[in-house]
Amino acid sequence: MDDKSYVSLEQRVCLVCGTSFDTGNLLLDKRLRASMKRHTTTGWGLCPEHQKQFDDGFVALVECDPERSGVAAGGRLKPEQAYRTGRVAHLRRAVFAQVFNVPIEDK
Repeated sequence: MDDKSYVSLEQRVCLVCGTSFDTGNLLLDKRLRASMKRHTTTGWGLCPEHQKQFDDGFVALVECDPERSGVAAGGRLKPEQAYRTGRVAHLRRAVFAQVFNVPIEDK
């Protein structure tokens, strides 16, 4: 039995922890074809736990293993290439700007 439908529940992947989470949005196939699975991942975002941390003024530092991560083009690592070790540190935005000596935008 084919479990595809023209309706799907949208999910995104958390940039910090890498887990999928529901956004609460429904996706519809315009042509009403049974083309989508029950859950469809549409991109990146912050899960409710990490969104709350961000809203409270924190920046997440995520440890990635460079040997297990994909090859970075131009020295930048894309989220889908990162192998997250599970270690995360949260710094206040002002502290992050002072420690790394970089300006950081307000939300």
